[in-house]
Amino acid sequence: MNEVILDTNIESFTPFKRGKVRDIYELGDRLLIIATDRISAFDVVLPNGIPQKGKVLTALSLFWFGFTQGIIPNHLIPEEPSFLSEEERQLLDGRAMIVKKAYPVPVECIVRGYLSGSAWKEYQSSGAVSGLKLGEGLLESEKLEEPIFTPSTKAETGHDVNITFAELQDLVGVELAAKLREISLNIYLKASEYAEDRGIIIADTKFEFGIAEGELVLIDELLTPDSSRFWSKEGYEPGKPQPSFDKQFVRDYLEAIAWDKNPPAPELPPEVVQETSKKYLEAHRRLLGAG
Repeated sequence: MNEVILDTNIESFTPFKRGKVRDIYELGDRLLIIATDRISAFDVVLPNGIPQKGKVLTALSLFWFGFTQGIIPNHLIPEEPSFLSEEERQLLDGRAMIVKKAYPVPVECIVRGYLSGSAWKEYQSSGAVSGLKLGEGLLESEKLEEPIFTPSTKAETGHDVNITFAELQDLVGVELAAKLREISLNIYLKASEYAEDRGIIIADTKFEFGIAEGELVLIDELLTPDSSRFWSKEGYEPGKPQPSFDKQFVRDYLEAIAWDKNPPAPELPPEVVQETSKKYLEAHRRLLGAG
């Protein structure tokens, strides 16, 4: 039940790409995306996996893709990977999605409703985030007057770089930039309302988009603990970092041991692995009503 899946090897299909967390295989004009239990921090994949993590990411993405379909279509093809062997099906149960191939838009579309993480650091030094001037005297983790759209470049290796909206327009064009901002903010507002009713604050999240069959679609994962900062509404208190249902627990541990954030990453102790798994499962339980 709690077997950790770090790698997959589906011999019948051609490997397409191996990401930090997902293994992707080619199926003609479709892709098979498998969420492993790998975890990355500071853009480096760690040696241990987190039990159940891949299943949580897949279940949440599937839910949110359905939830946001009225705002924008997505790349999901709702069919089971029945072409796998029985052994492969058991291994990948709850981890696999079949999707349309899409040409990725080369940016990450980040929406922030609260001032945290890199945005907090940027605000402290300049009073602005991604070129957007914010009010004076804001506290760490404070809710913003309205959510802000802060895109970044999407780096294959190394760190993503925050860019201004004007730089996004230069990169993808004025019309597409406006569409990305509008859709991202609409998804964030709708999802935040749903999550808050279930005790979770979505402090910030990132979306990825692609072009499939000439249409803009949501791709990759959606509103998971890997792509979002989830906080509990209980005990939320601006002015300090908040406990979260994501991999912040892992980041905090790595900061505490003063790792230099260059590969190879250190092994996580069992208690950090177990606590992180609990956080992912708690987000799943609250959002989907299941554990």
